[in-house]
Amino acid sequence: MSSTPAMALHVYWYDFVCFAIVGVSFLAASWVIWRKEGASERFEDSTMYESLLVSRPDSHVFVSALPRGHVSTSQLWTSCWKGLHPGWLFAFRFVSFLALAGFLAWDLVEWDASIFIYYTEWTFTLVMIYFALGTLVSGYGCWLSLNKPPTENGTRSEALRRDVEENNGTVNTYRRNGIKSTIKLQSQYAQEEIQKRAGYWGYLMQIAFQTCAGAVVLTDVVFWCIILPFLSNAHLGLNMLMCCMHTLNAAFLLLDTILNSLPFPWFRLSYFVLWSCIYIAFQWVIHALGFPWWPYPFLELDTPWAPLWYFCGAVAHIPCYGIFAVIIKAKYSLLPKLFPHAFVRPY
Repeated sequence: MSSTPAMALHVYWYDFVCFAIVGVSFLAASWVIWRKEGASERFEDSTMYESLLVSRPDSHVFVSALPRGHVSTSQLWTSCWKGLHPGWLFAFRFVSFLALAGFLAWDLVEWDASIFIYYTEWTFTLVMIYFALGTLVSGYGCWLSLNKPPTENGTRSEALRRDVEENNGTVNTYRRNGIKSTIKLQSQYAQEEIQKRAGYWGYLMQIAFQTCAGAVVLTDVVFWCIILPFLSNAHLGLNMLMCCMHTLNAAFLLLDTILNSLPFPWFRLSYFVLWSCIYIAFQWVIHALGFPWWPYPFLELDTPWAPLWYFCGAVAHIPCYGIFAVIIKAKYSLLPKLFPHAFVRPY
């Protein structure tokens, strides 16, 4: 195919296979999100919770458990390290946001807004957004911790933590129709706190964290293992700035992972898949409008090998997300053994 804009409109039979791969991935990811975070009959009796797609009603049913993979309010801004003040997590997230924003501004000055044709820039911006959300949420959490009066046996947050740990992170709730609860909380305050959920911004922060995790692994693996050794050219703009951006995104995210209390459920792989599908759709649109070249050769549609590349790319999302999931698993498996008096499991 010629590199002229007119020829960019050509579609071959094997391109429809690529369209199908991306389309099926998008629909499958959307279905998983709806099943796990949308309205469903299986949540009506005992496990309805706030998410991006459904909110807990103000009426008769309260949450009976904190499902694994879903966050309570305090998990968003507290650390998994005992004695580490939430202010330190706030400070780290704020400094990370400023550093990422600085590098992104440098990149824009160096290359202008056309740099956003690259998946790297999309991912780097998403990581920056995560730290922006984390800064706001941590700041709010610090404000809450400063304004909560202590209880007789310590701070209210400590009482809440004890209640959660004693009940293994789950709490049966109370319904106004008279159904008896099987677990009684030691304080009315703890009951109210457990029933709170992160809400819209909290879940947005959690989703950004898990989408970033998979996207950063995919971006950096492709950059260091494929692009840098084999595909370096003028369009890709390989320089010291790009090398720093492909290092700092992972470094900041890993440091935040070591400090935070966020869970990492597998079903949120779906958001990572959606993120990549949206980027690919963006590439198709701008090429249909006449953009002459592809930022990554493996996205090209004018080769019979395109379906294989697209299929491999779709499958690659699983190990990329899995690498970060293994890191989280190791964190909650090894650190409690290595630091039994310092590390606190949030759930």
